[in-house]
Amino acid sequence: MSKATIIKPVVTELELPLYSTKVPAGFPSPAEEYLGDCLDLNQFLLKNPDSSFFARVEGDSMIDAGILAGDLVVIDRSISAKDGHIVIAAIDNEFTIKRLSTKDGIRLVPENKKYNEIILNGEVELVIWGVVTGLIRKF
Repeated sequence: MSKATIIKPVVTELELPLYSTKVPAGFPSPAEEYLGDCLDLNQFLLKNPDSSFFARVEGDSMIDAGILAGDLVVIDRSISAKDGHIVIAAIDNEFTIKRLSTKDGIRLVPENKKYNEIILNGEVELVIWGVVTGLIRKF
């Protein structure tokens, strides 16, 4: 099961150069080396900074959604969780990251066939902490 460690973002302005050319996976064209606008990573990643936080992912239950162990996910608590959203949820005070399914009851669905979905039948306490809106991965 993938778990999450909650990390609150520190919001500061940080503008980095944004090259306005596409980046080919093959050989780049030296004729296209020019600088475009600047990109503020906070504005790009945090649509609602006051209600956003990061979580570091542990485990492999979301690998088929492209979420790997060690990734940082961006979570927005101001977004109402809907069917199909990837969410950070607390089940009996333990955090997990799963896809929310609200068809035929409430379920938390992993994105890895090795794991079973969590069917919520009222026997456990569920709190949806927020909706995953982005992902950061370092190589």
